[in-house]
Amino acid sequence: MDRLPGSGSGEDSLSEVPMTAATTDVAVQDHALPWTEEEFFALGETVARVELFDGSLSVSPGANYDHQDLLHELANKLDGPAKAAGLWIYHDVDVRLQPQRVVEPDLIFRPRVPKGTRVTDATEVRLVCEITSTNAATDRVLKMHYYAAARIPWYLIVEPDGPRYLLHRLDGDHYVLDQKVDAGQLLHLTDPVTLELDPASLQR
Repeated sequence: MDRLPGSGSGEDSLSEVPMTAATTDVAVQDHALPWTEEEFFALGETVARVELFDGSLSVSPGANYDHQDLLHELANKLDGPAKAAGLWIYHDVDVRLQPQRVVEPDLIFRPRVPKGTRVTDATEVRLVCEITSTNAATDRVLKMHYYAAARIPWYLIVEPDGPRYLLHRLDGDHYVLDQKVDAGQLLHLTDPVTLELDPASLQR
């Protein structure tokens, strides 16, 4: 996870300090609110997932192996359809939803980034995906609100227990449930990519 300012290759980086989960906690606890984007990016690479929400940091543990396996399986299955639509899949990258609001989704669809890009603007994201884990409430409530406010057209939630897909479509300023797909059923997508996918195909 790069913590550098801006989205282009011509910008100077702030100092980077590789941080473990423990030192991230110390840095967060010792810092007075609010956090600025510059201070957030200056954290450098972190073991924990660190996100910026309107001046406050959210720190959660790094993904476990089950989560990683599911993410890789999903990305592999989506890669072909994404490229056929002229899109690329990126996971665990910084997305700026608005100034002072930077998140790290599990997976996004967007056009391929120019070389040197560090941060994706939400206007480039066609679909955002989160795999629920210990922060399931954040994915289902907080991030859903923020992704809708950033006007990302599609939000896919993957629930490993089941497994199940919950596909949400932007309708005005909020999401509506477009498809709820359990194992043995097919997720049907025609936008932003064309595919059919059974959640059971992600099971180990």
